[in-house]
Amino acid sequence: MIDFGGNSIIYGILAAIYPAFQLIGDPLLGKWSDRIGKKKVLLVSNIGTFIGWIIFLVALLVPVWSIHNIDSQVAGSFVITLPLIILFLARGIDGITGGNISVANAYLAYVATDKDRSKNFGKMAISSNLGFIIGPVLAGILGATIYKEILPVMAAVIVSLITVIVIIFKLQESRTIEASSIVKAIPDEPEIRKVFSVECKDCFEIPNPKNLRIQHVFKLRNISYMPILYFLIFLGFNIYYTSFPIHAVSGLKWSMLEMGVFYSVLSGLMVLVEGPILREVLKKCSEKKLVIIGSLILGTNFVLFVFNSTLVAYVAIILFAFGNGLMWPSFMSLLTKQGGNVYQGVIQGVVSSMGSLASIIGLRFTIQLDWHNYLHHFRCGNICSNHSII
Repeated sequence: MIDFGGNSIIYGILAAIYPAFQLIGDPLLGKWSDRIGKKKVLLVSNIGTFIGWIIFLVALLVPVWSIHNIDSQVAGSFVITLPLIILFLARGIDGITGGNISVANAYLAYVATDKDRSKNFGKMAISSNLGFIIGPVLAGILGATIYKEILPVMAAVIVSLITVIVIIFKLQESRTIEASSIVKAIPDEPEIRKVFSVECKDCFEIPNPKNLRIQHVFKLRNISYMPILYFLIFLGFNIYYTSFPIHAVSGLKWSMLEMGVFYSVLSGLMVLVEGPILREVLKKCSEKKLVIIGSLILGTNFVLFVFNSTLVAYVAIILFAFGNGLMWPSFMSLLTKQGGNVYQGVIQGVVSSMGSLASIIGLRFTIQLDWHNYLHHFRCGNICSNHSII
C-alpha cells in the first residue's frame, strides 16, 4: 500500500470507512434477519464480504494512476490515486454488508438454551481469538513472498468463498417470526393484578417484529441500557487496540516482531480463559457477577498500560485476558436472554452498530494522536517515513 499515495490521515479515514458503513448496515441486516431468516441474511452479508475482498484485490492489481495532488495543512500532503479510490469502495461494500457477526450472534442466541448460552458465546469468542492468532501469522508468511500484499488478500478471498459455500450447504435456516410468538418477548405480569376481579391494562402496544423500527429497541423491557453498555465496552477496547501500538513503539520501543508475539500471547490467554476457565467459573458465579468482576479486572489492566515496562505490559494482558474472557461472553449471554427469540436480529444489529460507532471514535482518537505526533516530528525536523505515506 506504500505506493497508493495516501498518508497516515487517509489511512485512518480508510480504516474508519468499514465501521462507518457498518453503523448503517448492521441494524437493517438484523431487522431483515428477523423477518426473512438469519441464514439468508448471513449469506447476503458474506457474499458482500467476498465481493469486497475481490474489489480489494483489484485495487492491488490496477496501475497506480494519479488523479489529483492535495497539499493541506489539516490533512497533510497526499495523492488521490485510482487504487486508493477502489480501496475505499471495497471497504464501503464490505462495511454495509458487514453484519455477519451480529446476525451470527442472533443465530447463536436463537439455537442456544439458557443453560449453555454463556459457554456457546465463549466458544464463539475462542474462534475469534484463534482467528487473531492464525490470521496475522498466515498473512505474515504470505506477505513475505515476492507477491507481497496480493497473496494475503487472495487468501481472504478464498476464505470468504468457503464461508459462503458452508452457509449455503451446511447452515440450517432459523424459523422466521410468527405472530403468536410476539407475546413471548414480554414477561408475564404478576397474578396479583387480578385481585378482586380487576385487571389493569398496560398502556402500550407490543411492536410487531416484522414492523419493528430500530428506535423501538431502546424501549424494549430490560434492553434500553444494553446498547449503551455495548458502546462503552467497545469504546474502551478500540481506544486500547488503536493506541497501544503507538505506546509500544514510542514508549516501550518494541519491534514488529515483539508486537506480534505480544498479541499472540494475548490471544492464546483469551482462548484459555474463554474455554475451560469460563466453564468452571460459571458453575460458581452468575453471569451478572462475572460481568461486574470482569469489568473491574479490565479497568485494572488498562491502568497498568500507562507504565513504560515490558514486564508490566505482560502482567496487564493476563488481567486483560481474564477480565475480557469472563465479562464478554457473560454480557452477550445476558443480552440475548433479555431479548428472547423474537427480536434477536434487530437487537444484535443495533448493539453492533453501537460498536461500530465506538470504533469510529476510537480510530479518530488514534488519528488525532498520530497527527500530533506527526506535527511534533515536523517541528523537530525529523519526519518519520511511515507518517508520509501508507
